[in-house]
Amino acid sequence: MVRQPVSTWFLAICIGCALLTAATVITATEAGSPHYYEEFNPSLTPWEPPPEKNIEEVFKRYEYYSIVYSDNETRLVVSHYLSGSLAEVSYWKLQPDGALQQEKDPDSPVSITANRLYAGLCASCHGATRLGGAGPALLPSNLGRLRKLDAADVIREGRPATQMPPFGKQLDEAGIQQLVAFIYSPPDADLTWDSESINATRTVLYSPQELSDKPVFTADPLNLFMVVEAGDHHVTVLDGDRLQPIHRFASRYALHGGIKYSPDGRYAYLASRDGWISKFDLYNLKIVAEVRAGINTRNVAISGDGNTLLVGNYLPNSLVLLDAADLHLIKIIPVLDVEGKPSRVSAVYQAEPRGSFVAALKDVPEVWEIRYDTKDYPVRKIRLQQVLDDFFFDQEYRLLIGADREQQNGQVVDLESGKRVAVLPLAGMPHLGSGITWEYQGRPVLATPNLKDSKVTVIDMQNWEVIREIPTLGPGFFMRSHENTPYAWTDVFFGPDKDAMHVFDKRTLEMVKTLRPEPGKTSAHVEFTRDGRYALVSLWETEGALVVYDAATLVEVKRIPMNKPSGKYNVYNKIERSAGTSH
Repeated sequence: MVRQPVSTWFLAICIGCALLTAATVITATEAGSPHYYEEFNPSLTPWEPPPEKNIEEVFKRYEYYSIVYSDNETRLVVSHYLSGSLAEVSYWKLQPDGALQQEKDPDSPVSITANRLYAGLCASCHGATRLGGAGPALLPSNLGRLRKLDAADVIREGRPATQMPPFGKQLDEAGIQQLVAFIYSPPDADLTWDSESINATRTVLYSPQELSDKPVFTADPLNLFMVVEAGDHHVTVLDGDRLQPIHRFASRYALHGGIKYSPDGRYAYLASRDGWISKFDLYNLKIVAEVRAGINTRNVAISGDGNTLLVGNYLPNSLVLLDAADLHLIKIIPVLDVEGKPSRVSAVYQAEPRGSFVAALKDVPEVWEIRYDTKDYPVRKIRLQQVLDDFFFDQEYRLLIGADREQQNGQVVDLESGKRVAVLPLAGMPHLGSGITWEYQGRPVLATPNLKDSKVTVIDMQNWEVIREIPTLGPGFFMRSHENTPYAWTDVFFGPDKDAMHVFDKRTLEMVKTLRPEPGKTSAHVEFTRDGRYALVSLWETEGALVVYDAATLVEVKRIPMNKPSGKYNVYNKIERSAGTSH
């Protein structure tokens, strides 16, 4: 196929979320996406917009405007904000002489209000057509586990341990109910994404014969990091020895943090929330192939032999198998439980010792094992007592440890028998996808942060009893360690102490130190260099940085400026399945 450049996307994060991006000013309007301005003067002839601002700049002002353009830029929807709240929405048409003429509202009175509210408060996170973006899709098929009464509570009060803010002070009860009715209404967009749709998007940018089979840099290819910079949708390749960037490239919109590497560490596979899978050649620092595998995607996994990818989708409800070499479609597996009920996919991971992928389903109590070492990729459906939202494995990949965030416990599933073998007393909404394991006093233990409670829970993996609850300054999201360090690191991602990073001793289960890389700024997500010598902390801000610490002395070594660095992933630690990092 013809080589095409990777698009740079402009993300306008939901105003109420205050997840402020530092996207550069764009020169061409993008239909359906908000563009931000400090003023709007419709009396100009010919009319033209003032210089565009990013959301961080305008959010600091008392008054600003968001404009959404039609495909041919002849119609504008203008949202006027005062003090961060939507004050008015107006509709305009561009006349032949270049002047703007105001139009009447295009919809009925009821849908006008719902459309206005959604466009002003929700669209930048959840997508203009409700298909999802930085936030999940808001469609009836995606809301099966959420009652309308509960949806109203989420809009009113926000959702703990997520980036969903409360809108109760900005909306009256009528507005909340109109939004609820709107998101439960049938969508206008087509939600099918079949083999023809997938195949039509696949692009091979470089064949293996065109590129070098040796790295084009001098750094250790196994001590590289890939750092997702969410602020302007880029990825930085970082040399873990010199602790300096060697390459930076534009990514697809809203990457999922979980970058996966081929077993030899040469290729990286990136998944965006809107379904794009990109294959990146780390030796040559180039994207070599892309395909869109879904409309709203959760994450991607690579098989232990490096031959196959599995993509888990929210929309449509499907698992998609791709050939890892050129991303051609192998198979689409519709996600239906044993009774035929459809479900979104919570997460997919590879279980290399088992020769399989494992997928958790978000809407039905099942976990699926898909064998990649067998020709037809057979699916084994394991029925559970409760849904799994996230999970991780023990180091032998025999046990799956997971939790449903709506329940007050976790569960341990033996993948050999398919039976639940333990219930974990985890009432604080554990983030088990970020759990770690190590040896403590001669026995294996796991530890997990909690998304609601201010504590880290340490559990004995032999009798599944809680050994210790380590108090923290607030709920945490990410926990990391390394085999070569006695310390584990956990953030305080939510609340007034979001700038804190806790370090506790894995030998004593006692807190050693609380670091604050930048007072008042969010610090999160630690990853270690290949040898465990340095710990890299994300200063999760648009004018952010990677803050590098000596992992032994806990002294800051240097800062590497970056644009809202979120996840970062060391090649060696990932492919060797370190007990201290996510797999």
